[in-house]
Amino acid sequence: MDQPAALLESVNNRIAHAAKVAQRAVSDITLIAVSKTHPAEAIEPLIAAGQRVFGENRVQEAVAKWPALKAAHNGTQLHLIGQLQSSKAEEAVQLFDCIHSLDRSSLIAALGKAMDKAARQVPCFVQVNIGAEEQKGGCAIADLPALLAEARAADVPVIGLMCVPPLGIEPAPFFALLGKLAADNGLAGLSMGMSSDFETAVMLGATHVRVGSALFGARTP
Repeated sequence: MDQPAALLESVNNRIAHAAKVAQRAVSDITLIAVSKTHPAEAIEPLIAAGQRVFGENRVQEAVAKWPALKAAHNGTQLHLIGQLQSSKAEEAVQLFDCIHSLDRSSLIAALGKAMDKAARQVPCFVQVNIGAEEQKGGCAIADLPALLAEARAADVPVIGLMCVPPLGIEPAPFFALLGKLAADNGLAGLSMGMSSDFETAVMLGATHVRVGSALFGARTP
């Protein structure tokens, strides 16, 4: 096998093994290949190997490369996993199939208007600042119930919660906490786990894992 296909098979096998250990169905877990900073030429081989769900961090970067990729490859899905400015909500609703970084009232309002205008409902995850880190985006844990109520009132579909645990700390307790918050609020989706910890995330209930370097290699600066 060429390298992209081999890397994809390896990651999928690791997801399947973690799911088996946790007695979960592997079909309940979506692998998001994080293609941020990588050109279309690096993405095409993964699509050829069978990967269909991809993640980008920035709206403008995605706009530059994904319309052509989506047109050429029917069935590909694009998820926004990075912070979203309210001013980019309209573009995001037009291009992305899922948004993982809903984290504030102003963005709910912007997305609600954009979805109404486009007549397109884009499922969202609320990003939770699970480690209470000042430098990170995400809704404070204490503010989560109110933000979810605002999203419901604005008809913005929320399917789950997303987090990025603090760097350099064992992620399992943070994944477990996100799972409890989701269950407490009646949400099934859990977007958590990256290249260094996605197996742990799967064993703790992740429904979406966001894997970049394990599939693409180190990012271009």
